Amino acid sequence: MMPLGFERVQHQSEHAYKDASTVVLVPTRGTGISHRVVAAWEAMLAPMNQKKAKLYVAGAEVGHAYNDMLKHVLGDTNLSSWRYVLTLEDDNLPPPDAHIRLLESIELGPFDAVSGLYWTKGDWNMPMAYGDPDEYARTGVLDFRPRNVLQALERGQVMEVNGIAMGCTLWRMSLFREVPAPWFVTVSDVVPDKGPQCYTQDLYFCERARRAGKRFAVDMRVKVGHLHVETGEVF
Repeated sequence: MMPLGFERVQHQSEHAYKDASTVVLVPTRGTGISHRVVAAWEAMLAPMNQKKAKLYVAGAEVGHAYNDMLKHVLGDTNLSSWRYVLTLEDDNLPPPDAHIRLLESIELGPFDAVSGLYWTKGDWNMPMAYGDPDEYARTGVLDFRPRNVLQALERGQVMEVNGIAMGCTLWRMSLFREVPAPWFVTVSDVVPDKGPQCYTQDLYFCERARRAGKRFAVDMRVKVGHLHVETGEVF
């Protein structure tokens, strides 16, 4: 008779033993973080026996916050040699296995960053999974329209996209050496010869990175809650 507990022993893939050192970057508004968000972060499993550090910037505009943290990491003789950057935002509720699943996807796939799936807040919700890479390859037109994710979501698949959000996303550290700074810029202005231009900091970076040949995906297994801090609703 098998002793109790041995039926739960699992064989770990070879990827579990690779260097998965991760710097976690967290921008926050500086007005306090919901206990629900903190509880979700604390419940996240980290890769076994791997290095992990966490940096916060409070009160800065989100694009500036990410740029400042990345400049610090890449300028640090220790942290700059680590392999991954995990971005978390203070209105997102990641599942406990988020880091582990994103690491699986980025190790197995040809991707430079992989995000969890979450939805925009408000009355009209859209999946934060943007643009069709096949269309970009076929036409040269780089779009960031929200994708239809229902089939991939039902199957728990990893979907390649042109743009991802940053609330729960794993990035290769090398990506930020290969794409020059500033990485994340929020744009809301009238640009000469282009007219009105509006970009969130994440899609600004994704556009530059995609044109440089980098690839992004959304892991549908990683279902992230998007917390409306004022009302307590989760989208």
